[in-house]
Amino acid sequence: MPSTPDVKNELVRVQAQHVGERMSELAAVLRLAGGLHTISGRIALEAELHTPAIVQRVRKDLAELYGVRSEAKQMPAASTRPGSPQFVVRVLDGETLARQLGLLDQKRRPIRGLPNRLTTGSPGELAAIWRGAFLARGSVTPPGRSASLEIVCPTNEAAMALVGAAGRIGVHSKSREIRGQHKVLIRDGEAIGHMLGLIGATESQTKWEELRKARETRNTANRLVNFDDANLRRSAQASVAACARVERALEILGDKVPEHLRYAGELRLPHRDASLDELGAKAEPPLTKDAIAGRIRRLLALADKSAVQQGIPGTDANLPDELDSL
Repeated sequence: MPSTPDVKNELVRVQAQHVGERMSELAAVLRLAGGLHTISGRIALEAELHTPAIVQRVRKDLAELYGVRSEAKQMPAASTRPGSPQFVVRVLDGETLARQLGLLDQKRRPIRGLPNRLTTGSPGELAAIWRGAFLARGSVTPPGRSASLEIVCPTNEAAMALVGAAGRIGVHSKSREIRGQHKVLIRDGEAIGHMLGLIGATESQTKWEELRKARETRNTANRLVNFDDANLRRSAQASVAACARVERALEILGDKVPEHLRYAGELRLPHRDASLDELGAKAEPPLTKDAIAGRIRRLLALADKSAVQQGIPGTDANLPDELDSL
């Protein structure tokens, strides 16, 4: 299964296709892993990084893209915890570099989020931002009940900027504050695999998808084996009943059904086993559980009212005998 070190080791071997992508990745690394400090009246830029390979990649980009010399050193073992950054890269006279990267505004103040030019870049540059963010402060939890890809951000503004960048390349993510840390999270297993591919971790993406599909197959088999469980049986019956009523409602209303209610009903039918939360996530744009439930409820009520007016059977007409009570 792909682990965080595996993904980072793969990402440091990615060759960016354009200079703009290298710049975007470097700016993201330095924003999320770094900080600006004043030393003897000069602004120094520092970044705390996890592995020598990431250090080498950052120093190479600094030299080749901006002509900047940097120094690197390993942090004292006593000052680091397991899993925390072990190395620091420092540019002593870093004000010009910080301005070029967009980390300082016109009044020499550190920015709160990410540089504007980054989050409005091309799809390749947006993916490079996420690659840099993962190299700086990313981690991945293998597929399962708590599967996630997360980025720890220095501020809420930086987290929201990352969420926006992910959205522009077709990946849904969320910003959350967890135990005082601002994090960007991708929870959906398929979306995690897609993001891994976008940022260049194609080997990890393949392993992730294989593991995710194997778990889904195993979970499906387990659900079938335990289908006699009362709760699961009731859930299955409710799903059958809901879909039968929705089909009948669309039949009764025909072309007169409001478009937003039709959309909810047609979303329900091909995803018969999906929960309301899952249905809402599949909508475009995504809907809340209450919103999707409300639309389906209004669809059924409207159809039943129309059936009474027409003198025809209502939405419960298609229910199997054993499900009439539902």
